[in-house]
Amino acid sequence: MEKKVKWSWSSALIGAASAVAATALISAKPKDPTFDLISISLDSFKLNLPVLDAELILTVHVTNPNIVPIHYSSTTMSIFYDGSLLGSAQVQAGSQSACSCKLLRLPARLDGVQLAHHVTKFVADVARREMVLDAAVEIGGAAKVLWWDHKFKVRVDSRVTVDPVFLDVIDQENNAEMEIFHA
Repeated sequence: MEKKVKWSWSSALIGAASAVAATALISAKPKDPTFDLISISLDSFKLNLPVLDAELILTVHVTNPNIVPIHYSSTTMSIFYDGSLLGSAQVQAGSQSACSCKLLRLPARLDGVQLAHHVTKFVADVARREMVLDAAVEIGGAAKVLWWDHKFKVRVDSRVTVDPVFLDVIDQENNAEMEIFHA
């Protein structure tokens, strides 16, 4: 005795809708953005007797892998040399489209007085043509999904090896961690 199963279009549609919703939720899981320092260019020197301050332009490649656009607030990136704060770079408020890449040009200023405290190590780094800089920044913003803004904070820690003579980026390690705040 076989029991005959009755086909139901409403059950099929509910099942298909559930599968689509589950797929959307899985693919919408927030992903950490990526940051890569592309180049460093010298903008100018400022005489700050008895040393010189350097003004640089940092070109950073940012990727938003998420399926929603983001809006972020302005912040300051701290730049460290040998454990001491050497300078900072300004990140202007802005936005970035979903699943996109963007180049940011960040004005930075390095303090010659702070570098003078590490003159022995700096001279050795210039002779080796390798200088290790660390950078840290926290960027706050919001991603709009339908009618709701989902606030987030991204912390980026970077270790960059540069040639202090030609300002070439030799190597870098970037770690970005995103925290999402649920309302």
